[in-house]
Amino acid sequence: MSDNIVVLSGAGMSADSGLKTFRDEDGLWEGHDVMEVASPIGFSKNPDLVLDFYNQRRRQLKEVKPNDGHIAIAQLEEHFKVTVITQNVDDLHERAGSSDVIHLHGELLRARSIANPNLTMPWKEDLVMGQTAEDGYQLRPDIVWFGEEVPLLPMAAEITSKAGVLIVIGTSLQVYPAAGLIHYASENITKYYVDPNPSIDKNYCANLEIINMRSAIGVPILVRDLIQKGL
Repeated sequence: MSDNIVVLSGAGMSADSGLKTFRDEDGLWEGHDVMEVASPIGFSKNPDLVLDFYNQRRRQLKEVKPNDGHIAIAQLEEHFKVTVITQNVDDLHERAGSSDVIHLHGELLRARSIANPNLTMPWKEDLVMGQTAEDGYQLRPDIVWFGEEVPLLPMAAEITSKAGVLIVIGTSLQVYPAAGLIHYASENITKYYVDPNPSIDKNYCANLEIINMRSAIGVPILVRDLIQKGL
């Protein structure tokens, strides 16, 4: 398995930077039913609402910065081969310095044609109706919405299966299919789960260590330990 570290990061990672990246306990996302703003049906019913919702998320992203957890993960690259597989659509891992990041659920700072999911482009400003891709079709956020396939999942599963160490950060492990990635890791490798409210215990899978801390606190501690003792 060598020195390959795979990191699976979820909403808790970005939450420590001040981003609300998924639904609250009441099932709402920034006051909206998630199906209204994060599904193809929602977009077809009210595209202006959906575009405005993501415009607000994009503006908010400009106001936050990577936290100590993001920075610690990036520092791992000085010692090991690291691949980050994230459920988050922000660019905080990249801004912290991580060079190999796979965005399972898309990227907030990209847009794509509604007719061709492979026709994408960088997009950092507001997106409104009437703005089109090269094929002439309306642009939409390059986000994997509810009910849509996760095209990068097979790649993520293969990478996870080859991990020498697996670090799972800030995810409830309840949202599939991404939650199932942990089961692709070899039973023989050490797995770390960093979360202030762990949804599982150490018996969830083989060789699992739980760090009951926020990512901005627990991840730097874990990273220092991995660097000091090696794999």
